[in-house]
Amino acid sequence: MSAPAVPRAGVTPPAARAARDERRRPARRRGTLTHPDRTGILLVAPAVAFVVVFVLVPLVAAVVISLTNFPLIGSFRFIGLENYAAVLTDPSFWRAVGYTLLYTAIVTGPILLVGYVLAVVVRANRRGATLLRTVFFVPYVIGLTTLSFLMLLEAQPNSGMVNVVLRALGITDGTTAWLVDGPLATGLLCVMVIWGVSGLTMVLLMSGMQGIPREVYESAELDGASWWVRERSITVPMLRRTIAMTVILSVIGSFLAFTQFYILTQGGPGSDTTTVVLAIYRRAFVQLQLGAATAMSLVLVVITGLVTAAQFWLLRERS
Repeated sequence: MSAPAVPRAGVTPPAARAARDERRRPARRRGTLTHPDRTGILLVAPAVAFVVVFVLVPLVAAVVISLTNFPLIGSFRFIGLENYAAVLTDPSFWRAVGYTLLYTAIVTGPILLVGYVLAVVVRANRRGATLLRTVFFVPYVIGLTTLSFLMLLEAQPNSGMVNVVLRALGITDGTTAWLVDGPLATGLLCVMVIWGVSGLTMVLLMSGMQGIPREVYESAELDGASWWVRERSITVPMLRRTIAMTVILSVIGSFLAFTQFYILTQGGPGSDTTTVVLAIYRRAFVQLQLGAATAMSLVLVVITGLVTAAQFWLLRERS
């Protein structure tokens, strides 16, 4: 066996030479050629700027205003938590919260149910499905503002189409004043909103249904499952996330309802149809108490956040 080679004097071993060359090389830049560090910063910068300018700054300004007696016009001073104390003890505000919860409870279920039925009708690529999708989605495209102005005309006693149709069907005498009675106005508003918003729910659910593999339904058919069993055991479970999203969107939209109530009833008669947002509007732009209205808005944000968190918890996927 030969003895290991001993390096001659003045000759650097290869390993030491490689280590020396590595130390002499310039430090490598972090990241890679295709994903440098600056790319990620540049990509997220617009979103961060948008959130800061349109969310964080207005939120901080709202908190500051809510701690003053800002009158919209004129001077103001810092009053601390007085606005919040007034809101928490204001019966009209909590009455508006209660009515908003009632309205939300009435429309949320029918919007989901009608949207699901419409999605089932138009999800297949049969003849006329495209036309039906357009017809069902048109009310949402028109918008609640236009629908509210149309309903304002069609709900008039004697001359409105609502009373004409109900009189022809023998349900009423055609003289019902829908918008001057609290329960009747609420019912009319709920029917209009369900009709106008179900198209969006239809589109969301239909897109989820079309993403379910056809093979799953074919396997169930081979096992002898009926249409109802397939819907209950396949479609609904696989649409759980989409259904949860539509319900959350519907609840948040109902909590922020303003346009249809302002156009049709303006919160009347009295305060029977006053929603939270309409009460905030009155406090800010009728009573000119912007500080108190801002405090009401922040309380509404907290309530909406709690309701949304409860929905996420109730609609979460369980293993």
